[in-house]
Amino acid sequence: MSIAPTSDYTIPTKDTMNQGVLLEKKDDLRLVEIPIPEPEAGHVQVQVKCTGICGSDVHLWKYGEIGIFPVSRPQLLGHESAGVVTALGEGVTTLQVGDRVAIEAGIPCSQCTQCMNGRYHLCPDVIFKSTPPYDGQLARYITHPARWLHKIPESISYGEGALLEPLSVAIAALDRVGVKFGKSLLITGSGPIGLLVLAVAKATGVYPIAITDVQQHRLDYAKKMGATFTYKVNPTKPELETVKEVRALFSPAGEEEGAEYSLECTGVESSFRTAIMATRDAGTCCLVGVGKNDQTIPVNNFAMREVDIRGLFRY
Repeated sequence: MSIAPTSDYTIPTKDTMNQGVLLEKKDDLRLVEIPIPEPEAGHVQVQVKCTGICGSDVHLWKYGEIGIFPVSRPQLLGHESAGVVTALGEGVTTLQVGDRVAIEAGIPCSQCTQCMNGRYHLCPDVIFKSTPPYDGQLARYITHPARWLHKIPESISYGEGALLEPLSVAIAALDRVGVKFGKSLLITGSGPIGLLVLAVAKATGVYPIAITDVQQHRLDYAKKMGATFTYKVNPTKPELETVKEVRALFSPAGEEEGAEYSLECTGVESSFRTAIMATRDAGTCCLVGVGKNDQTIPVNNFAMREVDIRGLFRY
């Protein structure tokens, strides 16, 4: 067996311990010892080097659910991961031991109508790691289909490799609304996804870009990343006053036209309402963040202004 030119991995032996972060139930998180999995045909074993903590992991831990997915049994968390291949299952020819890889957490059926039309993230039978009831990747060793592993070069760190999953969400969000070079964009929420959306939008040539948040230090960071405008949300301020001020950011002459495109990255109802109303007539607003299942939105406001409302599911 040929070995890739890297030595930052450990081939497991019978004495190697595998540990994982297990969510036993709501508010009950444990570090547990688990068996080292052996790769079946078409799969490889991966020594996980870095896993990001997604907001969905925190929601599962603290609330016992995320969106429409409740925790139904004990499960490992984590789906933003990168690592190194340590063993190959039968028939794997695209990877070799020692390859550095980013792990695509979703495993679709690759046969249904959605998959065949290129929307494999909407596959009704998709297995998405760490989404109930499936185990995640926050463990020392896991197995994964070789097809859904992506080689990364030495120039990309394992931390950066783990960020490719949320980066994919940001790219998909911009693609979902069709925002292009020279078009105005409102981002509500300066958390990890909001900041990644900002980074991708800047690289795309979107201008101007305004971003909101309730925390000033997040807005300060967003400004350093190149946001054209930042807006600190005051939860005690009347809703329509906030909307008016946000719309005015895109209309220096005072027309208060609003943003041509808006991406809501918090899932918070009040933020979604602001994003809708701050979107320009005939513009597009997309819900990126995951919040509560039922929310109240200003239907007449967006319907009578022909604002398109879109959803986004992962990437």
